[in-house]
Amino acid sequence: MCMSTTEWIPSRPRIKKSKVQVHRLISRRKRCEEQVEKDMELKNLKLYLENKNIMEENEKLRKKASLLHQENLALMSEFQTKFPHFNRCSTTLFLVLHRK
Repeated sequence: MCMSTTEWIPSRPRIKKSKVQVHRLISRRKRCEEQVEKDMELKNLKLYLENKNIMEENEKLRKKASLLHQENLALMSEFQTKFPHFNRCSTTLFLVLHRK
């Protein structure tokens, strides 16, 4: 298990260690740091892909909203052509009250 340097608190006084022990500890720490780096890269990649998907979905919804707005304007124009005595506010009120 890996521990960061801020988490490690010595519980007893330092004892002289052999060069082999020190080398093992250094190697272990290096492997641990490499694993943490790989984990971070994987998380970063997952977040990047998720963000990319969200942006693509957002663009699709933006286009759909634009088309609906254009359709709404066309229908409103058609309605006002058929019923010229209605103004914009009464047209909207009429449409709301007489939904299918």
